[in-house]
Amino acid sequence: DVVHYDKRHLFSIGGEGAQYEAGEERCVVEWRGVRWLLSTCYDLRFPVWLRNRGDYDAMICVASWPAARAEVWTTLLRARAIENVVYVVGVNRIGDDPTTHYAGGSVAFNYRGEVLTQTSDKACVLSTEIDTEALQAFRLKFPVERDADDFELLIEKGADR
Repeated sequence: DVVHYDKRHLFSIGGEGAQYEAGEERCVVEWRGVRWLLSTCYDLRFPVWLRNRGDYDAMICVASWPAARAEVWTTLLRARAIENVVYVVGVNRIGDDPTTHYAGGSVAFNYRGEVLTQTSDKACVLSTEIDTEALQAFRLKFPVERDADDFELLIEKGADR
């Protein structure tokens, strides 16, 4: 199956709103027995949009995140893993464009925010394992979703923008 995800949060500082239209729907796909939430770059800064509603086990965020904000990239990815009790994979570009340097920093975190694998500033291929049984056992032991905010109410109040 082929799926399509449109970035929800356009980077207005970079003029994306003038060139693109924001997406309206989240996209969760199942691959190899894992339910994946797809996200793109700036979406990472909007935790209400990425809130786990019991519909995913792992999130992947593909980005062009500048080297100057590398610590922010890592911090936000780790936070999304911990707060949603999911695995998080961040895939970031390397290289330069006319105005910005990108240093990579692709990384995978487990549901506790622990680094599973991480790159340097070189192009490479990484792999890691996602243990869905350990994830489910942790969720049973620490069921934070029972105390979560009402997502629909937050959306009605515009909290995802």
